[in-house]
Amino acid sequence: MGAVVVYVHGLWFGGAESVLLRRRLSRALEAETRVFSYPSIGAGITENAAALGRYLQKIPADRVHLVAHSMGGLLVLELFEQGFAAWRARAGSPALPPGRIVLTGSPVRGCRSAVRLARLPLGQALLGRTARDVLVMPRERRWSRERDLGVIAGDLGVGLGRLLGRMGAPSDGTVLVEETDLPGATAQLRLPVSHTGLVFSAEVARQVAAFLRDGRFERC
Repeated sequence: MGAVVVYVHGLWFGGAESVLLRRRLSRALEAETRVFSYPSIGAGITENAAALGRYLQKIPADRVHLVAHSMGGLLVLELFEQGFAAWRARAGSPALPPGRIVLTGSPVRGCRSAVRLARLPLGQALLGRTARDVLVMPRERRWSRERDLGVIAGDLGVGLGRLLGRMGAPSDGTVLVEETDLPGATAQLRLPVSHTGLVFSAEVARQVAAFLRDGRFERC
């Protein structure tokens, strides 16, 4: 098998929302696309990252690319920061095929909207375990792995985050642009798209395809 693109969804989604994005990427890259779905409410970041690693290792492909939306990007980072290093150290554990990564609207530096939601009655229950692990209690991150990684942030400030309070800085309506900044990333791009719109935008799909193909965004 040639290249496979795996989409990792965000909080409260299941992957079905990515059908248009995956169709566009499949056409642009002539690649198979798949969805990794995980229990964003019922399981924690460590469990979900381990499940993602097991899923990826079973894909028989020459290249495996990852495209993540929102909290899905934190799952991908967790996998590479903790999971694969341990698995590769085990005798007989297969390495993941080469490939690139694109994070879209991923709050790698924490999420003000999630913190505000967590303070409300039933807010922590709505967020679930993974979000509490990585959005409410974030840690400093820096990408220093061997794979090219691109970051796309939206700055069309229309979204559910605004219902929780004033954003106070450029945002996609849910995640601040500054919250997506990942030191060490290969390239970062800002587009006039809302948080949910990142999944449906034709321009985002075009830029994701360009990065997965060439290791750079077309506007960079």
